[in-house]
Amino acid sequence: MLYFVSVIDDRTNSGTPEEMVEIAAFNERLRERGHWVFAAGLADPATSTVIDGRGEQPVFTDGPFIESKEHIAGLWIIEAPDLDVALALMAEGSKACNRRLEVRPMLTRPGA
Repeated sequence: MLYFVSVIDDRTNSGTPEEMVEIAAFNERLRERGHWVFAAGLADPATSTVIDGRGEQPVFTDGPFIESKEHIAGLWIIEAPDLDVALALMAEGSKACNRRLEVRPMLTRPGA
């Protein structure tokens, strides 16, 4: 099963050099254990564009879709046999990146 993991932060590009070393080591452990699918950091929410194409013409709006102090600063997509394993793995991930994480099962596999 695949899991989408959101990295929650209230700053952008805030990882310290020490945290970046820990994240790289954690990512390597995910690869070695066969859980790695993908990971990435995200740009500041102010750089986003919201698109609403439900009407006759799409509407483009600058900025995040919701104003909030916290935002998704990065993500992992991992593979784990069940939620318990995913949560245990990402407890390590939370420690490595020194941030709170949200783990959500994905409903479909990419390309499915």
